[in-house]
Amino acid sequence: MVQEIRSDLFCIEVPLPKNPLKSINSYVIKGRERNLIIDTAMNRPECKDALFLGLKDLGIDLEKTDLFITHLHADHFGLSGDVATDKSKCYMGSEELKFLSGTPDWEYMLNMFVENGFPDNVVRESMSRHPGMLYSPTRKVEMTPVSDGDMIRVGNYELRCIYTPGHTPGHFCLYDEKDQILFSGDHILFDITPNITNWMTREDSLRDYLASLDKVSALPVKLVLPGHRTSSSHHVDRIEALKQHHRDRLEEAITALQEGDMTAYEVAPYITWKIEFKKWDDFPITQKWFAVGETLAHLHYLEHEGTVKQYKKDGLVYYTLN
Repeated sequence: MVQEIRSDLFCIEVPLPKNPLKSINSYVIKGRERNLIIDTAMNRPECKDALFLGLKDLGIDLEKTDLFITHLHADHFGLSGDVATDKSKCYMGSEELKFLSGTPDWEYMLNMFVENGFPDNVVRESMSRHPGMLYSPTRKVEMTPVSDGDMIRVGNYELRCIYTPGHTPGHFCLYDEKDQILFSGDHILFDITPNITNWMTREDSLRDYLASLDKVSALPVKLVLPGHRTSSSHHVDRIEALKQHHRDRLEEAITALQEGDMTAYEVAPYITWKIEFKKWDDFPITQKWFAVGETLAHLHYLEHEGTVKQYKKDGLVYYTLN
């Protein structure tokens, strides 16, 4: 589905089959000389068909089109190899590119989850179903790194790159000051809450995320165009709601540890998750992966705050109230 948002600014809603995110918003800015696509979708046939149909409807010549990828997740990055041509310039945050410069260390992540209490056989199955494993780009595209404050001009839009780490180590938003439009990627979502997980390259991703929320809160914004679901003009209210959400999750983690020392896997069922399954045992395996990763991010925040501390016992990491 293609929606016109402003003059020369469009949104292609690309479905994400059998995924709780449901769809991704791929934004297209048309210019006289070059066009810009902001985020693609997962590298799977259903997504490719929908995205390319939308681009065809808009009359987009890919030979005259560049890409901006807000972050490295497969639902935003997966089709970059199919969309980009030899004449395309593809932008991505420098921190993301550092992360992508080598082969993803899935074995490191597997071991990390196991030592935090995830059963070995379950985590291996979860990893095999991870979108990053299944739907990442099959063709490597040469990327142009962007830094905080860089400008990208396309058509009548002047987009400032805003570094917003948290959801991923090098997430970027784009901001058009003239029209006060914020392309928020997965930094700010209105119908769902962005997943904030543990990253091996960041000490405290939740603290990074909260600081990044404060950073964009000060911007004058009339319209936020997020990576998923609906747009809104009320970014300050949503930012406060997101901050409160994480304050509540931190309190839930503390409440869990009042019952005794636990691994992150054992703390996760005490956290409120916006998911159709009510019991932890009924969670799909991939959702348990994301839940434990987010639980770790909250425990690390509490650890750096001095509220909890960790220790190892029998090869497992336990958290205890300090």
